[in-house]
Amino acid sequence: MQPKTDKFRSTALLLALLGAGLANVGATPAPQAQSSGSAQTALASTGPAASTAIDTGMGDANSDGVAAVVNDTIISEYDLRQRIALFLATSGINPTPDQLKRIRAQVLTQLETERLELAEAQKNNTTISSADVDNAMNNIIQSNHLTMDQLKAVLARYNVDVATLRAQIATQLAWEKTVDDQLGDRVHVTPEDVDAELKRLAQGANKPHFLVAEIFLAVDRPDQENEVQKTVQDIEAQLQAGAPFGEVARQFSQSPSAAQGGNIGVVEDGQLAPELNDALEKLKPGQFSAPIRSAGGFYILELIGRQEPMGTKVPDAASINAHPSVLPLARILLPLGPKPTQEFQQKALHAGEVIRSHISTCDTLPALVKQLPGAVFMKLGDMKLADLSQEIQNALANTQPGEAAAPFISSAGVEIIVRCDPPVPQVTAFKMPTRDEVEQQLFEEQISTLARQYLSDLRREADVETR
Repeated sequence: MQPKTDKFRSTALLLALLGAGLANVGATPAPQAQSSGSAQTALASTGPAASTAIDTGMGDANSDGVAAVVNDTIISEYDLRQRIALFLATSGINPTPDQLKRIRAQVLTQLETERLELAEAQKNNTTISSADVDNAMNNIIQSNHLTMDQLKAVLARYNVDVATLRAQIATQLAWEKTVDDQLGDRVHVTPEDVDAELKRLAQGANKPHFLVAEIFLAVDRPDQENEVQKTVQDIEAQLQAGAPFGEVARQFSQSPSAAQGGNIGVVEDGQLAPELNDALEKLKPGQFSAPIRSAGGFYILELIGRQEPMGTKVPDAASINAHPSVLPLARILLPLGPKPTQEFQQKALHAGEVIRSHISTCDTLPALVKQLPGAVFMKLGDMKLADLSQEIQNALANTQPGEAAAPFISSAGVEIIVRCDPPVPQVTAFKMPTRDEVEQQLFEEQISTLARQYLSDLRREADVETR
């Protein structure tokens, strides 16, 4: 089982820092810095945004040729380059040439699938409005703590037309609506089904429950086994390199849950197939599994959270070591340079908030700072609170073990103080869902099974020519 690595490399951090316009951060580099460049310039140069076109490692990066033909629909090399760039922009990974070739193959396969989905939506006169896409875009922006201008700025650095993101979202929405329209009438959740599920949940309330996300790749024919296995192993390598699970699921998973970043909700211990359940039991929150062969194809599971059996006494985290006099601390400093403007200070504070939200443990801080040339990391060790400045004491006042304090501006720049004492385990207990929630869950499970078969049939009947 592989832990998720370097949370700070997720979409929110990379996009928000790149979009914040921090041209002066690191203008006065400290000895610990990797270079004298700004945080903005350094982060922008870690990926393909530093070039004027995405080199897929497969021929002319500026080619406008044909990458594939799906039935009578063309996927151009431009479409493919755009989607590769979109994935790299939102995943934050910096692939090697060999990895980029494999990513190209994955993206092309996904584009072929989306062409089938879109064609089926059009065949059934399914329409998606601009307002629908706008709402989905706003959800992405809000969940990543961004503004629309910041998102557009980041996409522009990776040479991605915002229409590429909108087109992907529109296709996902159109497919969801098509599935609902075409299969919804085939799903029958009766009151008796809900009663039976509530009874089952009550009987299993004394078991642990897992909040789970999935990446699923289908094996439609026996001769696809090796190819799909290799693809899912490549995806696992991207996750290990720091790509956010939700973004990878959104781009590559072939389950309807892809639109929700792979999130499939809460399952109880023993509810999933034995091979999937065994993998979940070995994970800690924030970790993902190795690829698992199960019914229909390969899975990678992420354990988002764990709930203990109903009635488990949940400790009050605020009461544990609530008022220590000595704390092990670390410090991140974003120097602002001489006489920073008020606007720039606010942008730097925003960047500090984004960094803070992606700090997992003190162990990850040195690697984090390496991604921000000009930033400074200091391991302060055990510190008496009474010996610290009032600013730091105030910042630490509302923190818990293992947390980072809210960033503040000092004479040196933007400061983030991190507590390095072990985090208090977040223990939650299972609660019985409402009748409406159970009915919705049963509906989603049934329609998800039907949707997978629907898409499998479309792929089986399709005429796909990859160039």
